[in-house]
Amino acid sequence: MASVRIREAKEGDCGDILRLIRELAEYEKLSDQVKISEEALRADGFGENPLYHCLVAEILPGPGELQEPCVVGYGLYYFIYSTWKGRSIYLEDIYVMPEYRGQGIGSKIIKTVAKVALDQGCSQFRLAVLDWNKTAMDLYKALGAQDLTEAEGWHSFCFKGEAMRELAGR
Repeated sequence: MASVRIREAKEGDCGDILRLIRELAEYEKLSDQVKISEEALRADGFGENPLYHCLVAEILPGPGELQEPCVVGYGLYYFIYSTWKGRSIYLEDIYVMPEYRGQGIGSKIIKTVAKVALDQGCSQFRLAVLDWNKTAMDLYKALGAQDLTEAEGWHSFCFKGEAMRELAGR
């Protein structure tokens, strides 16, 4: 198996991150919803006050191989605040290219986010998954995550577009 490195994303990784975001959206059957650009990823994640942080998973070339490391996965996260629990981290996306799944790369990304959360004094680490993605749910449960829909009955809601403008009186 090739060597894998999980590292913090750099501004120059935004093209690969966008490629992987599009692959994830296609996998989730939601390609039409991707509106983000490489420029927005740069501005929002690598400016003075980044709105997100990102880890990338790279396959490293073996000794004597000439190719560059290849980005095959990512985990995009940001900090949130719970009025009940305090500092928290939210993993917005985790994705590993299909041909690299089953090698523990996703678990390594999740474990790295958990380390960041603990280092930053977070009390919890949250993420969401589509109800049909049993493989991901099984992985999260195997790693110790609790399904809050099952355990506490939480449902997630979103205001967007016209609904958000209407709420804001615009």
